[in-house]
Amino acid sequence: TAGLTLPAAAVALLGKAGATATLIMVFMAVTSAMSAQLIAVSSIITYDIYKTYFNRDASGRKLIYISHVSVVAFGLLMSGWSTGLYYINISMGYLYLLMGVIISSAVIPGALTLLWNRQSKWAACLSPPLGLACSITAWLVTTKAKYGSITVETSGSNIPMLVGNIVALCSPILFVPILSLIVRDKVPYDFSSMKEIKRDIEDSKTTPNLTEEEIEHEVNLLTRNLNIARITAIVLTLCLIILWPWPMYGTAYVFSKSFFTGWVIVGIIWIFISFFIVGIYPLVEGRHSIVYVTKKMFEDLMICRRHASEDIHMNGVTMKESENSLENSLVVFF
Repeated sequence: TAGLTLPAAAVALLGKAGATATLIMVFMAVTSAMSAQLIAVSSIITYDIYKTYFNRDASGRKLIYISHVSVVAFGLLMSGWSTGLYYINISMGYLYLLMGVIISSAVIPGALTLLWNRQSKWAACLSPPLGLACSITAWLVTTKAKYGSITVETSGSNIPMLVGNIVALCSPILFVPILSLIVRDKVPYDFSSMKEIKRDIEDSKTTPNLTEEEIEHEVNLLTRNLNIARITAIVLTLCLIILWPWPMYGTAYVFSKSFFTGWVIVGIIWIFISFFIVGIYPLVEGRHSIVYVTKKMFEDLMICRRHASEDIHMNGVTMKESENSLENSLVVFF
């Protein structure tokens, strides 16, 4: 199946209808994921790289321009990269397993950035690349030792990928405390500087400052939501990873027909609950904002159309001037 179990199962069960439904679902997932990637990359390039290291006094218009350029460049780069992977026969399953080898070394440093203020900045910055070097080494050495050669087929086997993923995930457990002890921060980071971050696109003169009461209210609200998220994450982790699967694995339990039926029913219920929480509830929660924004967009369109008509009749704007204005707006947009 080359890692494409879903479409194969959908075609086997539903025929052409299953293939069509899978295609629509995959298209929506790909566009959604790509949109999130473009936003993340453009934000990093614009604010963390360009504004931080190249132009600290960049205007909002300039930052928007850099953001648009980075979106186009990243989209072209990823398109070429994806095409190249296809032609060298790298499957989705291979990429899924390789992803853990490459990025898992950032899991523990990223978590400790929020949970342990004694982690130094050097430990947070150096642990992921050191873990990446260890994971790739372990992955390729295991492949060579077990199969005698390193190819796409042998390197994508379960054992080498498992070793690479485990090394990537666990190696920062050693690197973080060692680097934090060797190179310590004089003052542990307390996130207080985050409160001083200003929005760049809006004019700071017209942006109202939050009062102490408003800031305290937001902090209390975030703390409450954080506690709810922690409790939910701990309970779900214990249930879904330990309390449920481990006893079944330890007793070598074989599914009966009735148990498997119940398993499928629970899975279907879980899917519908997830769909409601992820797809429906945000729309219900933000219905007032959606209506407000849609109403204001419609009003702006009507006002712009009316003003454009008045300008043509009252100010004598020619078609050539309108075209020049449109070209200038396109230059600003791109």
